Amino acid sequence: MTVFYKFEGKMYINITNGCPCRCVFCLRDNGDSIKDNDSLWLEHEPSYEEIIAAYEAFDKSGITDAVFCGYGEPTVRADMMVRVAQYIKDNSDMRIRLNSNGLVKLIHPDFDITSLKGLIDSVSISLNAPDACRYNEVTRPSFGEKSFDIMLDFAREMKNVCGNVAFTVVDIISEDEISRCQSLADSMGIPLRVRHYITDNESYT
Repeated sequence: MTVFYKFEGKMYINITNGCPCRCVFCLRDNGDSIKDNDSLWLEHEPSYEEIIAAYEAFDKSGITDAVFCGYGEPTVRADMMVRVAQYIKDNSDMRIRLNSNGLVKLIHPDFDITSLKGLIDSVSISLNAPDACRYNEVTRPSFGEKSFDIMLDFAREMKNVCGNVAFTVVDIISEDEISRCQSLADSMGIPLRVRHYITDNESYT
């Protein structure tokens, strides 16, 4: 069971396969792993003890960055993510990034986003589309169109919590839509990164 894996010199953390979205570009539809790593489909959601044991056994030589990102949305297990991030902070000098769909407030309405302060150094949020209607088509969240505004609210809150926030879109949408996404990101003071859509397992950032 692969909980930790390396990609581009970073340590990625795969704590759940759960996700409330079915993005049309989801890499999970094209394979079960990233590059030459083992399958990221978990046999079960690992306990805290299993995660920490896997962390201790993992070769962390030369790694300076940890990323909560695997074959699921990390905030599906938000409380577990906080516990694991705290352990990593207490036992290393790694910077920690969260890759997220930004829907934790719909997944766990009582989750306190400020609990991420001091633990998450940066967050990359999947913007995916310039408006709620298109977002619903591309991301296909189980919560419906309200998800778009919740995701934007999460981005605003995380600017206050960790300061280092970025949006991403995948280039399956049109150039005009990407331009509108850029305008939206600019209006919020958040950088936007355009990701290239791939159909193999060569990238997952």
